[in-house]
Amino acid sequence: MEQDFWTQKASMPGTARNSAVAFTVNGKGYLGTGYDGENYLKDFWEYDPTSNQWTQQADYPGSGRYGAVAFGVGNKGYIGCGYDGNYLKDFYAFNPASNSWEQIVSIGGSKRMGATSFVIDNVAYVLCGQNNGEYVDDFWKYDAQSGQWTQLRDIADTSDDDYDDEYSIVRTNGVAFVIDGAAYLSCGESGSVRSDSWKYYPTTDLWENVAKFKGTARTATVSFSNGERGYVTTGKSSTYRFDDIWELHPYEYDDDEY
Repeated sequence: MEQDFWTQKASMPGTARNSAVAFTVNGKGYLGTGYDGENYLKDFWEYDPTSNQWTQQADYPGSGRYGAVAFGVGNKGYIGCGYDGNYLKDFYAFNPASNSWEQIVSIGGSKRMGATSFVIDNVAYVLCGQNNGEYVDDFWKYDAQSGQWTQLRDIADTSDDDYDDEYSIVRTNGVAFVIDGAAYLSCGESGSVRSDSWKYYPTTDLWENVAKFKGTARTATVSFSNGERGYVTTGKSSTYRFDDIWELHPYEYDDDEY
């Protein structure tokens, strides 16, 4: 990250698309689903950074879809939810060792597209998204060892307690990354594009409003982390498409922006 430049890699040989999802397992990247302007896609690809090569894998077994959500935990990757003409909540696990898929229990609560995920200590968290035009506020974690979903506190002011009085977290197409055991959620849209950011503490199941994303408010961005700093890049606002990249160092930002 210190060199601050990009190197072009091999192009993904599948159909060009938007609203695909991706995850990493054992040092390799996996990408699939999405929409090519006419078709809901279900092809699935592996990228090996050592050889700089893409290899097609077994198709995603659910319906072709876009706006799904994905994460990698342990030796498996997971894809679920999304939209195929209907809103979805089914989930499937991919085993790279056998190049095979297995259906797992569906996420509880709302069907959704445009959800956000992150992983802390081998537990996956899924939140946000929309269902039939409504922004969903239920929040779930998935334990891959037990194969079970557990509902967490809502991400909106739905309780009689005061901890959520200022919550303004619901959105679609937001991004998240993890630094030092805490998750950071930013960008996305909920009627308008967003730049507010929130920090999640899994030990308390509470959210804190933190430094605002300093770039132009946007949706449909991508994010990643090197464990110490988080990065947000690309995205769109109305008809404008972005190519800038922003870095968050959680111990250097001020109270208002990063």
